[in-house]
Amino acid sequence: MLSPTDFYSANVLVAAPPSLQRQGLLSTLHDKWPLLSCSVTADTSQLPKLVRQQSYALIVLDSTLSGLPVSELIRQIRSIRSCQPLLVLTGPRLTPIQRQQLLLAGTVTLLPHTVAPTALLSTITPFVSGAMGWTLPPSITPTRVAPPTPFSNREVEVLRLVVADYCNQEIADKLCLSVRTVESHRRALLQKTGAKTLVGLVVQAVREGWVGVA
Repeated sequence: MLSPTDFYSANVLVAAPPSLQRQGLLSTLHDKWPLLSCSVTADTSQLPKLVRQQSYALIVLDSTLSGLPVSELIRQIRSIRSCQPLLVLTGPRLTPIQRQQLLLAGTVTLLPHTVAPTALLSTITPFVSGAMGWTLPPSITPTRVAPPTPFSNREVEVLRLVVADYCNQEIADKLCLSVRTVESHRRALLQKTGAKTLVGLVVQAVREGWVGVA
């Protein structure tokens, strides 16, 4: 049986635009598996080259990545490595037709951007272990922890949109609030969590499970 160190040696490729969402994902992976090797790219033109260079235990593909459509990226990846495991993070604006296109492009797993961290880790773990034929030791199997609820319902709504990378004006429009009120809620979120920056707030939100599935 392989040791936890062997498990950590797996390589994951995260193809996503630079954002708070990506930072939260990478921090979650690092917190759970400190020695997990994570490659990152925001350039869709580099994906075929990276996939040719090596196989990955998992490729996490953000559907909001600019450039070629995600369905085309999936087809390119499949043409190079037909059995490459793929996890596609879908945005809030994904239509049923777009979902069908993604599924038709090849066998993929779809998860919303705002999936709870426990569900994200539970989804990633079998990919990483199964791709390498490993049996996971119980000590590194993700455990489900009930998230604390230090915020009001409105603050949770604002937090969810902050994690999804919406700006103040967009949050105000979606929640029918003034921009000043949104700013007030954001300050309250930072104060309650002790976070100094929005990145720190997003990392905590993802790690603690304060933001559930959209």
